[in-house]
Amino acid sequence: MSYLNGAILIILAGVLWSTQGLIIRLIPDTGSWAILFWRSAGMLPVLMLWIGLAARGSIMTEIRSVGWAGVLGGLGLVMAFSGAIYAFQATSVANAVLLFAASPFCAAILGRVLLGEGVSGLTWFAIALAAFGILVMVGGGLAGGAMDGNIAALASALGFAIFTVTLRWGKLANMLPAVALGGVFSMIAGAIALAILGKAVLIPLPEIAISAAMGAVTLTGGMLLYTIGSKVVPAAQATLLSLVEVLLAPLWVWLLLDETVSRGTLIGGAVLLAAVVLNAYGGRVSRVQGAHPLGVARLTPRIFERRGCP
Repeated sequence: MSYLNGAILIILAGVLWSTQGLIIRLIPDTGSWAILFWRSAGMLPVLMLWIGLAARGSIMTEIRSVGWAGVLGGLGLVMAFSGAIYAFQATSVANAVLLFAASPFCAAILGRVLLGEGVSGLTWFAIALAAFGILVMVGGGLAGGAMDGNIAALASALGFAIFTVTLRWGKLANMLPAVALGGVFSMIAGAIALAILGKAVLIPLPEIAISAAMGAVTLTGGMLLYTIGSKVVPAAQATLLSLVEVLLAPLWVWLLLDETVSRGTLIGGAVLLAAVVLNAYGGRVSRVQGAHPLGVARLTPRIFERRGCP
């Protein structure tokens, strides 16, 4: 595959991901736990098919191979997926996708604390810059009554950071079986939460179809496109190409739902994106690359190419 084709695939992945906030807004009466359940149900068949094709039919062998690292990473994805869905419902789409971009910085800090990974001075500066941008954005959410949505978006970023760090801890070269476990755990968590809340798993058929299609096409389809494209595109450039999602996600809801962006989101988001760009060109981006199938800075196979690390 040529570099150009790989870059096109990554951009297409970002376009697919950028539609998720809009899709969730189009089914406002469906609770976040029901969306989590049915989106995960749509995601799993596509993932299993891909894993089976890659492993030549040995799906369960691939899933068992991830061990406890994959289990812990899958649990992190439950937090990531549920937080992201709630964030799209409770705060602006622009706020949500921008706050998701904190994932690689959370991964850098967790990797330093839990795994003893080194963090460069430039990365620490980028983390501080990102923190300032987040404070500006969250402060705007407090004033606008969307604090719970902002907290959910940050929790989602933390969940994907946990996923990333557990994969590093387990030295897993293939993330997709762990993602599949995350889908299974998300279905279980969604069903339990719905039972506790006294709500039915079965929702109107059109909403089931929309949620499942979102999981199969926009989430997993984008993830697979990104994974293929990242084989020929360097990690730093892939991260920057995926910023197309952050640009397009607010555009869709503005065009179709007339959702505007606050000044705090614009200022804080610009600072946060500057930190992402700075980190991507810091020379050691692969050490702190985050994993966020709903936001910028996703996991790629190059996450495991930690130059200078044992």
